This record gives sequence, C-alpha cells and structure tokens, in this order.
Amino acid sequence: MFSPLNFRIGFFLAVRQLRRSSVWTNSLIIFVMVLTFLNLVIVSGILVGLIQGAIEAVRAQYTSDVIVSNLNTKTYIEYSPDIIRTIQSLPHVEAMTARYMNGSTIEANYKSRTDPDEKPNTAGTQIVGIDPRAEDAVTGLSQWIVEGEYLEPGDYDQILLGSYLLKKYVPVDSPGFSALDNVGPGTKVRIKTGDVEREVTVKGILKTKVDEVSFRAYMVDTQLRGMIGRNDFNVDEIAIKLKEGADPIVVRDTLLRNGVGKFAKVQSSADAQPKFIKDIRDTFALLGNMISSIGLVVASITIFIVIFINALTRRKFIGILKGIGISGHAIEISYVMQSIFYAFIGSAIGFVLLYAFLQPFIARHPIDFPFSDGILVAPLSGTLLRISLLVVATIIAGYIPARMIVRKNTLDSILGRK
Repeated sequence: MFSPLNFRIGFFLAVRQLRRSSVWTNSLIIFVMVLTFLNLVIVSGILVGLIQGAIEAVRAQYTSDVIVSNLNTKTYIEYSPDIIRTIQSLPHVEAMTARYMNGSTIEANYKSRTDPDEKPNTAGTQIVGIDPRAEDAVTGLSQWIVEGEYLEPGDYDQILLGSYLLKKYVPVDSPGFSALDNVGPGTKVRIKTGDVEREVTVKGILKTKVDEVSFRAYMVDTQLRGMIGRNDFNVDEIAIKLKEGADPIVVRDTLLRNGVGKFAKVQSSADAQPKFIKDIRDTFALLGNMISSIGLVVASITIFIVIFINALTRRKFIGILKGIGISGHAIEISYVMQSIFYAFIGSAIGFVLLYAFLQPFIARHPIDFPFSDGILVAPLSGTLLRISLLVVATIIAGYIPARMIVRKNTLDSILGRK
C-alpha cells in the first residue's frame, strides 16, 4: 500500500542508494536525460523555427505589424489620403509607408543588342514607388542593400532591383523564368510600365529571403506616380509599424470600425500569412514531435535497463529488506524516486541550457537556411509539457523493473535462487 510511511521509507532508501552509487554512473544517466530533454525541445523547435523565421522576416521587411491593401475588386486603395490621415491619427502607430505599385518590364543591354531575333534581356516585375525614408523607418529596407546604395528622396531616374531579378543571384535556367544578365549598380536599364517607357540607372541591389522584396524593383514614389498617372494620390499598399507593446489586432479593428474596410483590405501580419505557410508550420511541428518521441523512448529504455540491473544486482539486499518487514511498495517507491531524480535534474540542466544559452544564441545568430533565417521556437508551455512527458515516461520506466524484482519470493531473493 502506498502509505505516507512507505513514501518516507522509500525516500530514505532512494537517497541512500544515490549517495552510494558511482558518481560516473549518475552523471552518465543525467547526461542522457539532458540530451533527451534537448532532443524533445530542439528538434521540433528548429523545424518550426525554420518557418517561423520566414514569417518573422515577412513581418519585419514587408507587411510590418498591419498592412492595408487594395480590395480584390479594385486596382488601388480608394480614398487613400483620407485613410492615411486616419492611420496617422492613431496613438499606437510609430511609422507608416505608402506604396504605389504597377506591373512593369525591365530591359537591359538594349543598346548593345544588334540582332532583332536575339532574345531580349528582360525581366517582369512589380515596380514599387516609395518614400525612401518612410519605407526604411518601417521595414529597414536600406540594410538589405548588397551592392550600390539605397535611394534618397531626390533620386529621380534611379532604381533599386531585387536580387531575384538578376541571374547572378538566381542562376535558374528555365524557359518560364527570365532574369537580367550583366546588370549591377550604374547600369542603365529601360523600364516599361503601361504605355510609358523610361531609361533609369540601377542605384543598388536588394537581397533578402522575402520574395515580396527580392522580386520587386523600387523607385521614388513621386516619379512612379507621374508615370502611372496616379494624380489622385491613391496608393496600393500601406504598411504600418506599431509602437512596442501595441496589439496589431486592436489597430486593425480600429481601422475597420472607422470604415477603412469599405475601401481596402486591412490585415494584421498574422492575417496576411498564406494558409499554406501555417499548414507547413503545423506539419513541421508534428514531424518534430514524432522525431523527438524516439529520443523519449530511448531515454525510457535507458532508465529501465539501469533500474533493472541495479535492482537485479541488489536482489539479495531487497530480499533482506522484505524479510525484516520493509514493504515491497516502499522499495518500489525508492526506485521510482531515483528515476524522478534523474529526470528532474536532467530536465533542469536542459532547461537552463535552453533558455540561458541556446535560444538567445540562435536568436542572435539565426541558422542560415536557403529561404529563411531559422530560429529556435521553444514556448514555455510546450517545454513544460515535454518535461512532464519525460518525467512520466521515466517514472514508468523505473517502476516496471523494480516491480519485477520486488515481487520475487523473499526467501529466493535472499538465497539467490532463480
């Protein structure tokens, strides 16, 4: 019977056993538990972090906290000046950037092409007209310049190109994909947007892992607005950066209550995520949990073997304890408490390593995946759940072998008979 007396006796026997055990044996078991804990958390955390890093990059470099875009039935945001004034009046807004956009074709090396049958050096893209300073305040666009320089407000007839528009950054040889060749800062290119053609100079190259940035070209908004005839100042996108601690949902709902939803689509950064991205994140989390469960099984087997061998070698001692009146339940409890000790100490060390070292280190130095800067996602609630699973699995793994040995006949145990 698992009475308080049995628990006290079991605790005493567990402490006595741990003190007399080899330091190296205890250290090795704890080391296995630390690795098991880290495996439970890190594998799924990295897989989820791979997608989460991409999501965070899109929020930081494109949508910001809230994005306002044109309705599906419209080509731009109607009454944009009024909407911009409404946004600027909100107390939670730190900065905002308004963007003009138009589908365009960029052609390079057109002056040196002499054969009319030669394939032109072109790429299709969206040209985005921005206020360079406002855009940089919201998305930090200037920090992603890898060649040349960032735009200034007076840079007419100058353009920034996303790296995905250049062959040297995306060496894809496919009939359905076109990119510019032999283009860099200082190169003259010709842009055609609508019926307007203009020769401009490439001032810089942008390189990020966010498709919406690297597949676009950027120029000063006042020039693009004149080229596309947008004299009513109606824009295509408005990205809003909020003050620290502000809730994007609150700002989104405030704009909707002010009637912005009649003329534009208002979304938080989370709303703007494509569904397939969320599905991939959930799938990776499931895969991570499946892989991590293998480590949990290995740890359980390790504890089972350790406790079983320990109890088997102390079979005579266990028989004597039973012979002098110590309850078998107390002996079983002692081995369960040893298992709890290993699981708790291993988890505690792993917990400290995770939150004091690994997560901050990876946040400062993201893992360089091809399409995102991966981070380690380890929410506290999920970590505590994994600790609970590890402790429960360890308790079961410790109890079963102890029960197998304790239930043996007392006299047979003392005499060493099978």
